[in-house]
Amino acid sequence: MQFFNQEDIYNLNKIYRINLINSCSGFKSANLLGTISEEGITNVAVFSSVTHLGSSPPTLGFILRPTTVPRNTHKNLKDLGHFTINHIWEAIIEDAHHTSAKYADEISEFDMTNLEPEFKGAHKAPFVKDVPVQMSMKFIEEIYVPSNDVMLIVAQIEELYVKDELLENDGLINLSKGNVATINGLDTYAIPKFKKQLSYQKPKEIKK
Repeated sequence: MQFFNQEDIYNLNKIYRINLINSCSGFKSANLLGTISEEGITNVAVFSSVTHLGSSPPTLGFILRPTTVPRNTHKNLKDLGHFTINHIWEAIIEDAHHTSAKYADEISEFDMTNLEPEFKGAHKAPFVKDVPVQMSMKFIEEIYVPSNDVMLIVAQIEELYVKDELLENDGLINLSKGNVATINGLDTYAIPKFKKQLSYQKPKEIKK
């Protein structure tokens, strides 16, 4: 087994270190965040940091890198107060990944890929058409993390769309039925398969 201490990690080649640390935390969610500017220009960008924060209220969070450079997603969601989260699935992996390219503010990633915007529900932000799970999010707050110069964006689910075949009787969204992707590191995608659903666990009786 390979071993790295802190000194080893800091002395690694930059690209090797980035790949190593981005993949050591395990598989990450693969999502497209959809926003729209006050001028009506749509934006869609891939994110691998979306995570569950709470169920009541239904809250998710994601990490944004420093805003010392233009971040269309951040500006748009702050200006309008809403954005969408769309699960990446197998058929759109390459187009979804291309949204990480840096385009000028006036260019929509929808126009540079085969991804299609879909407008529905109560808010203006675009969904990504035909994805298995879509969420309309209301921006709640941002929390600066000075130790790593990042921001945690906190948002509440206001609308949730799930394809019928993914929704189980107990409320579980069975993502494997939708070939929903996950991200390993920065640029490696996988399609997980359902293995087993286990029951709620209670402590065992201690044997005397």
